[in-house]
Amino acid sequence: MGQNYTRLKPQFENIHFERDDNTMVLNFGPQHPSTHGQLRLVLELDGERVKRATPEIGYLHRGIEKLAENMIYNEFMPTTDRLDYISAIGNNYAFALGVERLLGIQAPRKAQVIRTTLLELNRIISHIFFIAVHAMDVGALSMFLYAFKTREYGLDLIEDYCGARLTHNAIRIGGVPLDFPSGWLENLEQFLQEASKSVDLFEGLLDENRIWRMRLEGVGAISQEMAKSWGLSGIMLRATGIAYDIRKEEPYELYNELDFSVPIGHYGDSYDRYRLYMLEIRESIKLLRQLIALYPSSNATSTGDELMARAPEYISAPKEEIMTQNYSLMQHFVLVTQGMRPPKGEVYTPTESPRGELGFFIHSLGEAYPQRMKIKTPSFAHTAILQEMLTGAYIADIVTIVGSCNAIFGEVDR
Repeated sequence: MGQNYTRLKPQFENIHFERDDNTMVLNFGPQHPSTHGQLRLVLELDGERVKRATPEIGYLHRGIEKLAENMIYNEFMPTTDRLDYISAIGNNYAFALGVERLLGIQAPRKAQVIRTTLLELNRIISHIFFIAVHAMDVGALSMFLYAFKTREYGLDLIEDYCGARLTHNAIRIGGVPLDFPSGWLENLEQFLQEASKSVDLFEGLLDENRIWRMRLEGVGAISQEMAKSWGLSGIMLRATGIAYDIRKEEPYELYNELDFSVPIGHYGDSYDRYRLYMLEIRESIKLLRQLIALYPSSNATSTGDELMARAPEYISAPKEEIMTQNYSLMQHFVLVTQGMRPPKGEVYTPTESPRGELGFFIHSLGEAYPQRMKIKTPSFAHTAILQEMLTGAYIADIVTIVGSCNAIFGEVDR
């Protein structure tokens, strides 16, 4: 005891742990639940910040555009449900409108009222779904429960109309297959009251919530120049202050007769995008109330009972005529088994889906099958811009930014 001793220097003293390259590569997805689909982000990190982000897609690719070129036009309609499966009716309609313009036909007035009603109802359901999952990603779990309760009431209405809750197949080329069931519009008005109360609740919980604002304000900001150069549309574009809505710029169906506003943001950040979803739900409620008032007048016209366009060369006759007239039955048989043959030509038809510009380019050589089908989907551009949006962001903000883009990968991986 008390004896002096000499301590040797630790051997690891001469080892240097510092690296000149302080970056790390992190794979986010494609199985991560917050990507809301099969998205893989290859992130190069410098500490907590993203130096470079590379979105990788293709994990859900099903060759939908090539399928379209090997199906007759009516046969392809149910496949459009599988693009944006949160807003299936919007896909049905965009394809049907493109074919109708290729054929040079127009749906009857009553069918237009029904179609526009279904489109705006589906828009509300899609927007409510967004706020449910986006808020849950950021940490507001209660919002998921409140929002999905309201969404279920909307899906009940869709189910009452067409029998389906997810893949609706509710639109036909030339019109709609069904009239509204008895009491459906009264139930719609009740849903609009419920949806209005729900938006009040959402805004009351989130608008001035200190944590919510800290997580969203200034996060994932997009400038107008960025939005234009990446080809953004919908709320992603309007959040930057550009009031561009295809329902206003190139009206279709009854939108040129309806009164509604196009809300815009100021800073192009995640908070602006959230606010626009809330404001657009209110605008859709306003539109649906106008359409409820229009429905009786469309039903009172001399041809108000018609739901499909009268174009025997392309569209089957009503069921009553098929069951009673031999020529109509023969014509129906040919259209179902061999398909319609549109004139030669090409058409591109843009529509305003809940996510942005959804358009179908159809090139016809006069055959039963389209020669070429190309689908422009908003989520494709909204995923591509992530490589610029995520650069410089913190790891903790990645889920917020990806969620606020509201991309659906069924329409990214076509």
